[in-house]
Amino acid sequence: MPFTRGKKPALAAGSKIPKLNATTSENQEEGPQVKRSSSPPHGAPKKRTAFIDITNAHKVQISLPGRKKEAGKKQVKKTSAPSVSAKNHANLTKSLSVSSDGSPNEKEKTDSEEGNEEVQKAVAAPVEELVAAAPPAAREVPAHLQKQPIPEEFDIDSENSEDCYMCPEYAKEIFDYLKQREEKFVLCNYMPQQPSLNPEMRAILIDWLVEVQENFELYHETLYLAVKMADHYLSKTPVHRELLQLVGSTAMLIASKFEERSPPCVDDFLYICDDAYKREEIISMEASILQALSFDINIPIPYRFLRRYAKCVNAGMDTLTLARYYCEMSLMEMELVSERGSLLASACLLMALVTKDLGGWRPILQFHSGYQTSDLAPVVRKLYEMLLAPPDDKLRAVRSKYSHKVFFEVASLPLVNVDILDKALSQ
Repeated sequence: MPFTRGKKPALAAGSKIPKLNATTSENQEEGPQVKRSSSPPHGAPKKRTAFIDITNAHKVQISLPGRKKEAGKKQVKKTSAPSVSAKNHANLTKSLSVSSDGSPNEKEKTDSEEGNEEVQKAVAAPVEELVAAAPPAAREVPAHLQKQPIPEEFDIDSENSEDCYMCPEYAKEIFDYLKQREEKFVLCNYMPQQPSLNPEMRAILIDWLVEVQENFELYHETLYLAVKMADHYLSKTPVHRELLQLVGSTAMLIASKFEERSPPCVDDFLYICDDAYKREEIISMEASILQALSFDINIPIPYRFLRRYAKCVNAGMDTLTLARYYCEMSLMEMELVSERGSLLASACLLMALVTKDLGGWRPILQFHSGYQTSDLAPVVRKLYEMLLAPPDDKLRAVRSKYSHKVFFEVASLPLVNVDILDKALSQ
């Protein structure tokens, strides 16, 4: 159930607002959203376009200040040779004329043929000149810009050829580009640079952010992007433990503005932080995070790759949800911070496929992800050790979330046998 955005709910006397480690017992319904009117207010100027329609530009007369109209300006008619259409009409008339005995006039027929040849030469000459004048580079597309053909057995986008929102023509190139951008956002273990923090504090923060994502009903992309931004900021700026929640909530605010259609406002984040910070502090932290990241916040996240790769094998919603559970649990592990999002998503999907007994890493997954089974094995083993460890009572948000029927109760599924997993990784 979501918190009410933009307005604090009335609290009973003596009740407490949830803090970082606290959970709420009751949540309130989200208030109705007010739709903005697209028409201008009464008395306001009407909307207009910035530019004149190009197709009707010849019908519009524009008067510029400082220029006077020239009165009595005579238009000089250009005299030109007879047009091509006039020649065609004359030749056609000659060709249709017949002699009195019904046979065509040979002389007129010869003149008509000569006229047609002249017309054809006149039309073809400019075209030949343009083709001859065009440089060779303009005729051929460079090799690095040519679209690489996709084998038919690996084509997963042609079925969406009629859906422009799926961008089937560019889907493969888009994810290849995101995979290349990952090299710009590679992280390392930054905890030695944070004397006031430790991995347990970071895990508690992310567990709290999962609750925020659930209560505000935000997209999963928002959660993953917020965690990425917080990690990149912490890798560059030392932060005291008292300001760690401010970093996390502000990162979620920025991610909401980037991903959501109706993001929560600053007052909502002040409320969920139990008014521990002021509005000015959140705004100041927002500027600090954006400057530290050079305003480049379109960071590739594993959630997008996971959905793409699951489509390659037509994975069911239960299998995809199980992989999402593994992926969301990995957000709290400091050892997995340095892993690229595409590699982490591939490892989570492989583990879900093995758990559901749906096979291993298929050739179509190797084609679209660029990873072999040997590349995924170290990450899969880290995920297995993470899930095999006893659950921490302080970190219950992800397990509780994926224990719900909406998420197919995947958190309660038993782990796959280690021998079966090793057999799948050795293929």
